[in-house]
Amino acid sequence: MKTCNSSEKKYDFNLEKAKTIASNLSSFSNEERLEIETKIQKKLKEQDAVMVTHYYVDNQLQDLTLATGGIVSDSLEMARFGKEHPAKKLVVSGVKFMGETAKILSPNKNILMPDLGAECSLDLGCPIEEFTKFCEQNPERTVVVYANTSAQVKARADWVVTSSCAIDIVKFLKIRNEPIIFAPDRHLGQYILNNTQADMLLWDGHCVVHDEFKAFELKEMKISLQGTVEVLVHPESPSGVIDLADFVGSTSQMLEYSKASNCKKFIVATDGGLFHSMRKASPDKFFIEAPTAGSGATCKSCAYCPWMAMNSLGGVLKSLETGCGEISVPKEIISKANKSLQRMLDFTKSNVSKN
Repeated sequence: MKTCNSSEKKYDFNLEKAKTIASNLSSFSNEERLEIETKIQKKLKEQDAVMVTHYYVDNQLQDLTLATGGIVSDSLEMARFGKEHPAKKLVVSGVKFMGETAKILSPNKNILMPDLGAECSLDLGCPIEEFTKFCEQNPERTVVVYANTSAQVKARADWVVTSSCAIDIVKFLKIRNEPIIFAPDRHLGQYILNNTQADMLLWDGHCVVHDEFKAFELKEMKISLQGTVEVLVHPESPSGVIDLADFVGSTSQMLEYSKASNCKKFIVATDGGLFHSMRKASPDKFFIEAPTAGSGATCKSCAYCPWMAMNSLGGVLKSLETGCGEISVPKEIISKANKSLQRMLDFTKSNVSKN
């Protein structure tokens, strides 16, 4: 493996701002919440709109999405659903690159988000100017980028992948003897490399949530728990954490594994937003957040993305009422980025399970 000499950690992710915005979101009584949900449902029907929601956002948003005919899923299924659904408007609850992806795949649809300030450290840590220079220094390599990137980076890429299809696509490229640039997540890149032995040059980025999971504390937690327990890990996590996993996969894959497993107790290393879907699907099972800090820390597991937490019922209603939070991507970027995204969708349609 080679890793690019990126100074990824220098980028100011401004996490405190995101945390402040998320913590200041209005809380509603049950009566107020039901009133807002009723208004949202009405607006969705009036505007021929559907909600497209990631597993990591607020529980109430997830439930409303399903109740109104939308989808709660990982980024691959969000992309597929948004493109194939006949609605003229998509309300995307997640982070900004997900809204951009929806616009690239459905340029004639109106794409709204509850808060355009909901960013992603992987996206922010791979600026197009630096990434373009890196690619130009390695012109012989096929450029493969994770979905957690900007529209501009996707436009520079040959392929886009998600964590649920990355290994299959890289294996395909390896068979074709194509050396690869992979960006931006170094942990996911290393995991793909370990499972494919492909010739990969990795960008040095990370997810601020998954990067915090701790292998030593995870091992101690598993030992301390009585009875059989399985560890489920997202591949954006550090290699030491992945090595302790009973199962490694995307959010959808972890959810499906937990449903099918005979085990009743799981330690899960990913954003805590996924627990809502896991507990709904398996109410008889026990899900524990993997540790992100040592024994002396106040917060033993702080695995919640502050940008995902910026999505709210109030934000969804405001976007539908005022049109704010609309995603815009230049036509020339849409044209280029659509090619790399469509390659992924075409490949996964016949080569990768939807779960």
